[in-house]
Amino acid sequence: MLTSNPSGMPFIGGRFARVDGPLKVTGRAEYSSDYNFPGLLYAVPVCATISTGKITHMDTSHAIKMPGVHEIFTRANIGPLQRVPKHNHGQMILDEHRPPLADDVIRYWGQYVAVVVADTFEQATAAARRVHVEYDAHTPDVRMAMTTGGKTDIDSHRGDTQTGFSTAPVKIDQTYSTPIETHNPIELHASVATWDGHNFTLYETTQSIMNHRRVMAAMLGVPVERMRIVMKFLGSGFGGKLWPWPHALLAAAAARNLERPIKLVVSRKMMFEDVGHRPNTQQRMRLGADHDGRLLSLQQDYLCSTAPNENNKEPCGEATPFLYSTPNLRVTGGLVRRDIAPSTAMRGPGAVPGLFAVESAMDELAVALDMDPVQLRQRNEPKIDESRNVPFSSRHMSECLSEGAKKFGWDKRNPKIGSMREGDTILGWGMASCAWMAARLPADVSVELHADNTARVLSATQDIGTGTYTVLAQLVAEYTGIPLDRITVDIGDSKLPPGPLSGGSMVTASVIPATKQAAEAALHQVMQAATQPGAAFAGTAMDELRVENGRVRRKGDAGNGRSLGSILADAHLDRVSGKGSSKSSSKDADADKLSFHSYGTHFVEVRWQPRIARLRVHRLVTMIDGGRIINERTARNQIEGAIVMGVGMALFEQTEYDARSGAPINSNLADYLVATHADQPALDVTFLDYPDYALNPLGARGVGEIGLAGVAPAIANAVYHATGVRVRQLPIRIEDLLQSRVSV
Repeated sequence: MLTSNPSGMPFIGGRFARVDGPLKVTGRAEYSSDYNFPGLLYAVPVCATISTGKITHMDTSHAIKMPGVHEIFTRANIGPLQRVPKHNHGQMILDEHRPPLADDVIRYWGQYVAVVVADTFEQATAAARRVHVEYDAHTPDVRMAMTTGGKTDIDSHRGDTQTGFSTAPVKIDQTYSTPIETHNPIELHASVATWDGHNFTLYETTQSIMNHRRVMAAMLGVPVERMRIVMKFLGSGFGGKLWPWPHALLAAAAARNLERPIKLVVSRKMMFEDVGHRPNTQQRMRLGADHDGRLLSLQQDYLCSTAPNENNKEPCGEATPFLYSTPNLRVTGGLVRRDIAPSTAMRGPGAVPGLFAVESAMDELAVALDMDPVQLRQRNEPKIDESRNVPFSSRHMSECLSEGAKKFGWDKRNPKIGSMREGDTILGWGMASCAWMAARLPADVSVELHADNTARVLSATQDIGTGTYTVLAQLVAEYTGIPLDRITVDIGDSKLPPGPLSGGSMVTASVIPATKQAAEAALHQVMQAATQPGAAFAGTAMDELRVENGRVRRKGDAGNGRSLGSILADAHLDRVSGKGSSKSSSKDADADKLSFHSYGTHFVEVRWQPRIARLRVHRLVTMIDGGRIINERTARNQIEGAIVMGVGMALFEQTEYDARSGAPINSNLADYLVATHADQPALDVTFLDYPDYALNPLGARGVGEIGLAGVAPAIANAVYHATGVRVRQLPIRIEDLLQSRVSV
């Protein structure tokens, strides 16, 4: 039974527009805060104005009398909220384990200490400002510099790095740091909670509806089957919406207590205080090489900040162990506690800040060796994953390096600092490699085929703006031949078959096997109907039939055959349904026998105008080895968006904290700078498109995060080439470049 579309436009690998695009551009897509219900009330949290200490007194007497106020919930009356154990075998994941309003201890600026519920948002906001709270405040520690990590763990180790480094003729020993960065998606975090006396339905901004369901059920103390999570559209998350945050519990508890629908939308200021961030990191890199550029030793020792009562770690060594060939490697990591809110995943957690250090150090090594940076990386390209001593499932980094250099025109690069000029402008050319994990998560999918020649695919996953709606439609079209415009995608609801979270660039790879299985199961039922007595293909063996372009025909028959829907109609069936399920790639029998990752390179040109101290990222060429590309348009969109985010990481983004109060002081989009359209360089993105069939039947890997990995060091390396200033602490500031001795 053939389930493909050989004669028409291929469904896989095309440049299809988003199937949900019309809903978004016409305003019909409902985001979490768009939901409204009869009797809806608005909740606004009261936030702590110290970073560490204790509440000594709270006066709500004036606020509760204000117009429209229904209730002010505090520790005394919020009701039972349970704590999720930190060690629960990954079944329930969250970054702040303490339930909101659990005690009088303040652990970070902005921590929720009460929540006001009123008829309108304006009334709730006004009353929240009238709640008077007194504290016994302690001096906060929000230092970004880190000198010790206490207990340090070994992430990866092979050989003898100490001897390898000490005996190496060429050495690099430098420290690199990245700041705290705050997620700033367009859509604010929001929760709309309803409670019917028995069941919760929560409309949430979440990248993981199934995990959200489990956590909320556990913390609210209800069976999981009485908890429903809905998230049809998300205005981006970048990892900040992966796990539940305290505001969701406050909304749900208020709905339970008042038996009214509750809407709680986190303010932009609260986004900097209460819903996570990428922690700052400090990384010491020690590279030792011979005179030919072969790495003899690589050591990465990193520290990252974390909240006082959490253990969230930024795994900066995520890509280091398998990126280059070296007999001696050691990666260690440690935590430094600060009086700042819990951190969380941010696009490319671990690898993104980690590669800033690794790829900056590699560039410094190339300078020390007087060797081309591309040649240095090619010389140290590994044949296997040396950290695990297993082959790569598919790796084309060498081609990314060579083809990227060719497209960029790297052979015209003059390595001398400040030597490449256009009038008064100095050109700097830099590059960096990148890598990101590839894996599958458990996924269940149902595919329905209908008598009106339409199809429906169902899974409790979510589309966070990356194109999951479109990819799922493409998959069903690929396996059934039904056109995209006749396929409905139903996701974003926990009542559907359990689907994967949207994080780690794993959704597409995860749903492919389950969707294929579900589509084949549904087609099998169509074939059974087609071969029943009196049916169109009665008496024909099922293996003598094939499906092409949504029609069934006998093998070798050049006729049009019969549509899937007409076969169902003849059999008096409105629809048939097939179910598919795939497991985590870690459960595969050969999971330990291969190394699964995606790879890439970034080549950057910056332009430095020393007379006016103006730096601009001018153009960027990126090569991505991300397996087979399912939709070239949405994949390119992901890489281009990630690159622009990388420009922001390199040049702009840093959350600043007041050492006296511990408050984030640039907690708004006027003072926290992000890259805009005006900052976007000319982008040239190429996918190598080598399928990785060891991961799934179509050979696809994720591309959401790898586009950000490596951008910042490529820019920093280009800045060095233009100015001679080696910036090891992000973001790159104009003040750093004023040290440059390169002049026009």
